[in-house]
Amino acid sequence: MSAPGRVAADEQYKSVAFVITHTIKTGEEKRYEDWTKEILNASNSYPGYLGREVFRPAAGSRKYTTIVRFDTDEHLRAWIDSDTRREFINRASDLLEKGDQNETRTGVDFWFTPEGTRPPKAWKQFLLTTSAVYPLSLIIPRLLAPVFRVSPPLGHPLVSNLLVAIILTGLLTFVIMPRYTRLVRRWLYQGTE
Repeated sequence: MSAPGRVAADEQYKSVAFVITHTIKTGEEKRYEDWTKEILNASNSYPGYLGREVFRPAAGSRKYTTIVRFDTDEHLRAWIDSDTRREFINRASDLLEKGDQNETRTGVDFWFTPEGTRPPKAWKQFLLTTSAVYPLSLIIPRLLAPVFRVSPPLGHPLVSNLLVAIILTGLLTFVIMPRYTRLVRRWLYQGTE
């Protein structure tokens, strides 16, 4: 167990997504969107905050999906359990048809499709992933080459390829894809509504 205030080694590079799904009462969209701006601005002042995305309802729906990302589960828990968040949720209770529905998600399943939204077209996912993987597959082995020369056991193809795969997958999962999909979100989700 790690000391208070310190992040455990296995959690140090973990990215966590907090997925909030709210179905809004008819006619309360404007109030809800104002409230959403306020609560999201409050969340970004908490330690470990990485970013956020809001998926507005598709035509004929009143279901909003919001994703708030933190660097560790510990930092996310601090936000979830905070008095600030509790007060915001209490303020919005009269806007929500089904209450505050949320879950915590991690990993590659969350690169593209948060629950409650339609996935982007497969060819767009392919292009986006390839454009992220290709440069990393060129850069990472070159950066590790000096390490492989100094330590021949690490340079064995089975070991070196495993290290490259671990680093590449870690970067994609926790650093690159969450930001990259947010950056090209309009193009990625165009035509999925």
